[in-house]
Amino acid sequence: MPVKTFPLGFPWDTPDPFLFCVHHLDRFPEGNENMGPKASLAGRLLGNDFTLRDGWRMYHGRTVPGFPAHPHCGFETVTLVTQGFCDHSDSLGAAARFGQGDAQWITTGKGLQHSEMFPLRNPDAPNTLELFQIWLNLPARSKHVAPYFQMLWKESLPDLRQEGCRVRLVAGHFSGQNAPSPPPDSWASDPNNHVTIGLIDLEPSGSITLPAIPEGVNRRVYLFEGGQATVRDTALSAGHGADPGREETTITAGDSPCRLLWLQGRAISEPVAKYGPFVMNRPEEIEAALADFRRTEFGGWPWDRPDPVHAREKGRFALFPDGKEVVKA
Repeated sequence: MPVKTFPLGFPWDTPDPFLFCVHHLDRFPEGNENMGPKASLAGRLLGNDFTLRDGWRMYHGRTVPGFPAHPHCGFETVTLVTQGFCDHSDSLGAAARFGQGDAQWITTGKGLQHSEMFPLRNPDAPNTLELFQIWLNLPARSKHVAPYFQMLWKESLPDLRQEGCRVRLVAGHFSGQNAPSPPPDSWASDPNNHVTIGLIDLEPSGSITLPAIPEGVNRRVYLFEGGQATVRDTALSAGHGADPGREETTITAGDSPCRLLWLQGRAISEPVAKYGPFVMNRPEEIEAALADFRRTEFGGWPWDRPDPVHAREKGRFALFPDGKEVVKA
């Protein structure tokens, strides 16, 4: 049976249990004294700049690119930054600067606010940023759990290298290697849900074989960069995704390198009601979540501005809600 393929839109098409996936690639210029772009912002719709211009966007940022304080509830965010840095701050009091292969996993549960800013730390060279943000749903029983903040540093993520192939795992297991444990209330915390998030790099003619998965588990692969590949016997070109089904699947690159994102997981199979960054099961639960946010602001905002960035000289670090700080090289 031919493999089903589809073009990558914005956001990418994702199956249950995933809700959303975007790939950001911004070739930011040198940074100025505020770690914003050392370039004119004239003509950009600041506060809502999603149009790729000169290779980059400001998103909702007005000085530094990124996403100032905004709420989430009822699902999880998984953010993998392969190039550049993300400065995180949230209503739990947690903060972080992560990138260059690090990932962050947040269970939003009953609700939190966070900001994600992209500091342009290098004043003398381009500041390319590449990241993936993936939204993983929570089942009804977990939609009101306490929020949870977790860092997955690149040093802890399996980096499997085979002939012609490299796989970096954020969640799940492959070829005898296991990713770090996800947050305790995550759908991914049960291995029977087969949740996998992986980044696949194939050299020309390189290949990878994904194992068969059980009934009820969905899988997608997204060819976001490179030339053509084959998924089993079906051609897949860059800018397209594939639903290979549950059987064992071999992916082979053509004459050019390929980069793919691999998502899979058991469907939650519950109704989904969404209103922007609020995800529940029924519309009346969305109304209740909105009322809760208006009343509590999900704990308030402990920072002095909606778009905080950390000091230029600060490296990779995380400040956890309990006050513990971890500093990475």
